[in-house]
Amino acid sequence: MEAFFISAVVVALGELGDKTQLLALLLAVRFRKPVPIIAGILVATLVNHALAGIVGVWISTHLDPGVLRWAVGLSFIAIAVWALVPDKLDEKDAEPRTHAGVFVVTALAFFFAEIGDKTQLATVALAARYADLFAVVSGTTLGMLVADVPAVFVARRFADRVPLKAARIVAACLFAAIGAATLAGLTV
Repeated sequence: MEAFFISAVVVALGELGDKTQLLALLLAVRFRKPVPIIAGILVATLVNHALAGIVGVWISTHLDPGVLRWAVGLSFIAIAVWALVPDKLDEKDAEPRTHAGVFVVTALAFFFAEIGDKTQLATVALAARYADLFAVVSGTTLGMLVADVPAVFVARRFADRVPLKAARIVAACLFAAIGAATLAGLTV
């Protein structure tokens, strides 16, 4: 349960102001079809984070526990620093150039936008830390949905009112605390 809860909170906070949250806002404004957008986010996140989680579990079984502790701890601290940098969505990512359905456009856009993203790397680190693939992937997927689904529904109205700088600072502090606790050998 701890792996699920920590994974959900870390990713929900890390996703605030992230490029994929901005992508959710853009898709909602452009297509105005929340159900296929949310379904696309869900499918893309499940696939992307399952792959990341598998990598994390593999790492946890193949690295010496001491090396793993340092790698995971330093990864979280690096993600904390990265969380402080605001994301910007490229204009080319904002305009899907396909006639495929909203679901397919959203799923593909989210899947590729998440590759190498801080929430994907956090999923790898969390899976390596907890070695519980189901709990971590379920938690990180819930975290993505907690951050992105409201963005879909309030895309136009509240997009400019969310204090993204404060959210990034809170997320960075959480990533740094988990990294420091991991390096100290404490359970989080």
